[in-house]
Amino acid sequence: MAGSASEASAGGDSAWLPLHFRREHATAGAALLAAQRARRLGISHVLVMERDIAYDPSDLERIVSMAARFPEAVIVGKRCLRGAPESRSSKFRRHLSNFWLGLQTHQLLSDSTCSLRVYPVHVLENLKFLRFGAFFDTEVLVKAAWGDVPLKEVALMGYYPPARHRAGVLTGLLAFFSLILLNIHYSFRAITPIPHKKIVTIPDTGERVSMLHPLRSMKTLLSENSSPARLALAGGLGVFLGALPTIGFHTLSILFSAQLFRLNKVAAIGASQLCMPPLVPALCIEAGYYMRHGEFLTRISLETLGYQAVQRLWEWGIGAIALAPLLSALVGGFIYVLAVCVRRRI
Repeated sequence: MAGSASEASAGGDSAWLPLHFRREHATAGAALLAAQRARRLGISHVLVMERDIAYDPSDLERIVSMAARFPEAVIVGKRCLRGAPESRSSKFRRHLSNFWLGLQTHQLLSDSTCSLRVYPVHVLENLKFLRFGAFFDTEVLVKAAWGDVPLKEVALMGYYPPARHRAGVLTGLLAFFSLILLNIHYSFRAITPIPHKKIVTIPDTGERVSMLHPLRSMKTLLSENSSPARLALAGGLGVFLGALPTIGFHTLSILFSAQLFRLNKVAAIGASQLCMPPLVPALCIEAGYYMRHGEFLTRISLETLGYQAVQRLWEWGIGAIALAPLLSALVGGFIYVLAVCVRRRI
């Protein structure tokens, strides 16, 4: 990736620095050097394009125009690939990249691997990258979205063939597994309670979510673009997974599932606390014991709960399969009714 000396003007007083590169050299280090150069020249945005592709001038004007309308956003081109000859590997990479981006950020793009982009200089300056070479195009989208930077797409009218990777089989496999490991790292980072660095500041109302103040917490959650139905689904998911005997993995499984289905993680974790021992696990064990033996477990001793712990876990799992959907529906329904009442009062 190497900065071009040419400059272009678009959208009023905005200035742009076209940035040509070969895809295999698209490193974070080169992007940061380009951002520093752009800052010295008083340039606000970096237009990124592949050196070996002849772009349609109308597409360049369209993507620059979109960036002028949304100066805080990262603008990504959306190639017209319908009916175009696209290799299976390129199609798989595009769909995989779209999936990971949606899982980690809840931002949906249809062509997140497109190399024609516009980056605001201040976004590149405020992000820290792992310098994964050609994976920079993935990393910058994820971290920008975590920083509350909008991601916008612009439909491209011209035909731009997907990049052909001429690397050997071993090199390709290593790159694929490196990309998988990078995305696993992002997925774990997405669910951790450590706040992401914000680039676009969103006003803080000062309200916090707490089980001790359910009505106030419900108002806070509803003000964060969560509908009553989605809050109910999040609460039901938390109770469903919280009732299962996944000892030591309850929180992790709930966070991953809420991230996957784009549900409120705070609501899911909060509702799962209703399944803490001893009530819900005891109910599940009793239900599982009855399903196995035709009678309820009435003797609570070191033998039944200690030496027979494996059997109790098995019965907990059986009982949870039967009771978890019911408990999930009850809690989800209660949250929905409460959220609707609170929304009417807001």
